[in-house]
Amino acid sequence: MKAQVTLTPHEAKRLVARAVAEHEKVKHALREGIIAISLGTTNAYVVEELLKTRLEKGRYLAGFVDAQGTCVVPPKLRLGDVVIERGRRVKESVSSAVKRMGHGDVLIKGANAIDARGTAGVMLASDVGGTIAEVYGIAKARGIDILVPVTLEKFIPGSIAELSKETGIQVISRSTGIPVGLFPVAGEVITEIEAFRLLFGVEALAMGAGGLGGGEGSVTFLLRGEPGSVARAFKAVQEIKGEPPVKPSRGRCSECGYTQCPRARVANS
Repeated sequence: MKAQVTLTPHEAKRLVARAVAEHEKVKHALREGIIAISLGTTNAYVVEELLKTRLEKGRYLAGFVDAQGTCVVPPKLRLGDVVIERGRRVKESVSSAVKRMGHGDVLIKGANAIDARGTAGVMLASDVGGTIAEVYGIAKARGIDILVPVTLEKFIPGSIAELSKETGIQVISRSTGIPVGLFPVAGEVITEIEAFRLLFGVEALAMGAGGLGGGEGSVTFLLRGEPGSVARAFKAVQEIKGEPPVKPSRGRCSECGYTQCPRARVANS
């Protein structure tokens, strides 16, 4: 059986988050270990699915991209990291928690890009690398499972590994936002394709992208599989249609400390 569905970026994030919550490694760590969820839009949906709660998702962010360009939520406006230990939230940062974590625990880190090889990329606005710089080496050294939920609206052509050699805050001469570096992340990437397989056992093939009238960034999929499985997947998509967009908590440019950003320079001049 075949079906066709279109997901906006916000609907896709909800689908991917539900798949992360049903991932066997996540369910095991929820029972017996630690799950550390870094800031990020898709990760905000993951928090909602795991804790059965609602967040101000526009504040569960560090960096973001909007119509004006690359930007950062001021630290004073951000929500705290979510760390879950044996099913209960503990008051701790991801950077602190990862120092206690080991094999069998799960680090969930979103991404700003994914390439055709399945490599994820994280933009770096901090000149010391931000959270990923603090946790990635520890996670890789200890064998902590890294899950990377990222939707296909963030697919880019070319190689993230190669592109990362060309980027960097100090090598950018002009920018429409905060100049950033790009960090390749090796982890288990979960897009809509993996989500449909994990949740319903169906194959999802991306057959179109883009849209208008609120459908900007959408991806259209062909679903195929057993009739019952495809029907369940289609019903789930119908249930998440209409997921509202997330509005990031943008600060005042005049108060921004990222002097590399041209908007901040103008506001402070």
